[in-house]
Amino acid sequence: MLSVLAAVVLLTVLIAWGRVQPLIAFVVAALVAGLLLGLPLQKIPGAIEKGIGDLLGSLIVIVCLGAVFGKLIADSGAAQRIATSLIGGLGPSRMPVALTITGFVVGIPLYYNVGFVLLVPLIFSLVYQSGRPAVALAVPLLAGLSIAHGFLPPHPSPTALVAQFHADMGRTLLYGLAVAVPTLIIAGPVFAMSLRRIRAEPAQMFRNELRAEAELPGTVNSFATALLPVVLLAGATLLAMSNAADGPLLAFLSNPLVVMLVSYGVAVITLGAGRGQALPEVMKGAQEALRDIAPILLIIAGAGALKQVLVDSGVSTQLGEQLARLPVPPLVLGWTVATLIRICLGSATVAGVTAAGIVGPLVQSSGVDPSLMILAIGAGSLMCSHVNDSGFWMFKEYFGLSLKDTFRSWTLMETLVGVFGLIFVMLLSLLVSKG
Repeated sequence: MLSVLAAVVLLTVLIAWGRVQPLIAFVVAALVAGLLLGLPLQKIPGAIEKGIGDLLGSLIVIVCLGAVFGKLIADSGAAQRIATSLIGGLGPSRMPVALTITGFVVGIPLYYNVGFVLLVPLIFSLVYQSGRPAVALAVPLLAGLSIAHGFLPPHPSPTALVAQFHADMGRTLLYGLAVAVPTLIIAGPVFAMSLRRIRAEPAQMFRNELRAEAELPGTVNSFATALLPVVLLAGATLLAMSNAADGPLLAFLSNPLVVMLVSYGVAVITLGAGRGQALPEVMKGAQEALRDIAPILLIIAGAGALKQVLVDSGVSTQLGEQLARLPVPPLVLGWTVATLIRICLGSATVAGVTAAGIVGPLVQSSGVDPSLMILAIGAGSLMCSHVNDSGFWMFKEYFGLSLKDTFRSWTLMETLVGVFGLIFVMLLSLLVSKG
């Protein structure tokens, strides 16, 4: 345990203090862990390569397809159409509720940073039209984006954890939705009511123009295409759970790779070619998305290297057995490890995949549902965002807030997501065990 702790501390120092690129930091930490744990020298490089290959091999296509799918949702104007439709349909008095739903629905296909940059100008537009406090409108929307990022496939961290724990992606998505909705209500519109006195001074440079109404795709098209992966994955999982259908065809169609490929193909037609765009023009967005997702894939690769060193050294099994003996529920342990790493490193993705490598054996030794462990780690990875998290500074600078008001709004919102996320995961675990 001391050797594992030393490797994690080294990883933290390299990334948080030395600003070392995460992949390099993970590889260095994996080398040091291998030496400290007594792994034969000639086997350490092979373990690192195997860990990277095994983890990336099972999810690289899914993550990349998720990135290009989300980029197309953003570039086509579908995300803006979803937002304006919900706000118009629910009316001005329910604007926080509309923004909460917008953040969650748009957050399912869009990666967090893309959704943030895309939707913040919409918030500013609503602030100028309605005169409402900017922070009180922004928090419900950004809570939805954050929860989708931490809990739901095909976002990188939950997808990587599904691969590490050999969990079912459709089941994880269904459980994630069950946990996300009540967590979102509390951390979104309910919490936002306490933020009305915070005054924001949005920087002029962030007040981007929105697309004209005539340039946006239709409402039904936007919603149907954006939610297609969720519908396909959830539908196939429910069929499998009910035994209404079974066999090789369902197994093929419910595979996340097939689901994401079909969803992207449909999006290319409904939001691209079907609206008069040439295929090369549609593919430009895909190229940009793959460039953006590359750093996240490198983080996941590095986490796979460290995990494999722990497995090959045998300490992974010992660690799982020792953690299982602690008088703490396994889900709380997973959440705690992710929270500590999140506080130290700032990145939710790094916190999630690193925690998974440490507590992975606990899933086998304790018999806990792997999908629930993924959600517990996801909740911990969102805890206590502060000055070492890029999201903290994006929120502060976009809305022109003081550090005090940023802690009061952004940090507390993320902490509520983490705490209530764990609470609802624990409640769901009781229902699952009874079922």
